[in-house]
Amino acid sequence: ILCTLHAPKNPQNWSTGRKLFITTQICLLNFGIYIGSSIYTPGEPSVMEEFGVSEVVATLGLSLFVLYIDLGYGLGPMLFSPMSEVPTIGRSRIYFWTLFLFVLLQLPTGYASNIEMLLVFRFLSGFFGGPVLATGGATIIDIDPPADIPYVIGIFGACGVLGPVFGPLVGGFASQAKGWRWTIWELAWLCAVVLIMLFFFMPETNSSNILYRRAQRMRQSTNDLSFKSQSEIDVAEVTAKGSIVTLSRAFTLTFTEPVIFFVDLYCGLLYGILYLWFVSFPVVFGDIYGFNTSQQGLVFLGIFVGGIVTLPCYLAWIRSYIVPRFSQPPVKPEVILPPTLLGALALPVCLFWYGWTSNATIHWMAPLVGSSLFTISIITLFMPVLSYLGMAYPYHAASVLAGNTLFRASCGIVFPLFARALFRNLGVGPANSLLGGLSILFIPVPFILLNYGERMRRRSKNATHNV
Repeated sequence: ILCTLHAPKNPQNWSTGRKLFITTQICLLNFGIYIGSSIYTPGEPSVMEEFGVSEVVATLGLSLFVLYIDLGYGLGPMLFSPMSEVPTIGRSRIYFWTLFLFVLLQLPTGYASNIEMLLVFRFLSGFFGGPVLATGGATIIDIDPPADIPYVIGIFGACGVLGPVFGPLVGGFASQAKGWRWTIWELAWLCAVVLIMLFFFMPETNSSNILYRRAQRMRQSTNDLSFKSQSEIDVAEVTAKGSIVTLSRAFTLTFTEPVIFFVDLYCGLLYGILYLWFVSFPVVFGDIYGFNTSQQGLVFLGIFVGGIVTLPCYLAWIRSYIVPRFSQPPVKPEVILPPTLLGALALPVCLFWYGWTSNATIHWMAPLVGSSLFTISIITLFMPVLSYLGMAYPYHAASVLAGNTLFRASCGIVFPLFARALFRNLGVGPANSLLGGLSILFIPVPFILLNYGERMRRRSKNATHNV
């Protein structure tokens, strides 16, 4: 007897209020974990002093946490996110247990007695913190209709952008007043609150898992073993080879689908520059303008304010242009891409402006305003392409988004490690010009996707043709 999903139990049919509450939880989770990637950076000087290490070693505290952006928020989701698509596991278990371990690992991190202990537990924290983020986009696709997905993913993605920006602001005051360890305690308290919310209020949104558990309940209540969910029937036919294919899907899709590969590469550049700036701001506003640690944290408000201004404009565009298009299906996923053209042009402008106005003879507001343009670029680039990946590959959304994190992660690790040497050897202006030149090379990517994306998708057996 095949169990089906009744309308009230279907996540797509849940009330607007319930969907909003679920979205709020995953946005808070996204924001909190991303704060953790950068909250440590204002405390790097005190880490150097306490443990007697170099700048590069101290910066590893950022890079090894962002190595959740390679093994944690990179390779970790490559494993855990496909697992969330397995009907017997679901998404809620992945959310809770990985976040639980993340919070628990803040204790040995905060009590680290040497640099080796600090770096190891920062790495492990990232490994278990990252997977809960990559699954968030899949949850949105579980509960929201296609017309709302770009709107909701825009908000979710903005939390992932503004979280790292907000981290140095919070961490700057804590590290100056109490030392670097207090940045870790702030992170633990914030994520513990989110963990409690998830434990009590986060329902399962994967429809396959909901059906699997319904079939289990029916068998227990009726003693009739013939009740089955479609996923159980499918699992019975899965071979060992099929299981390997499922777990490796994030890797295979990333490196065999041209659309995914080039989008991921561009996102990697964006996040590399963002995390590089966590190191460049102390060089510019500390060394050049003489700001103290707390004041250096405040300058990240330039990027934050840029996001607060840009995000409503982006969401208004979605509401007025994208949502009405879904009333006349079919809709091509490329419909979400026009803002990326603005973002591709804004990125090099931002880098050249910030680099060549960072001078003691020029008021500090000039580079601060230049840095705010970065948020225009990252929101109008990152948000649409995240939605595009989800719309183009809806059946493998968690795996595709996990692959996206691998590229963001890799650049997020490497860029901060050479940042200080780059800025001090080349100078702030030439170093940003180098990055600006690199971003110019990527300008054709959104134009190619907008004009040829449909053709590339039609050649793929994994992509959908229309929404």
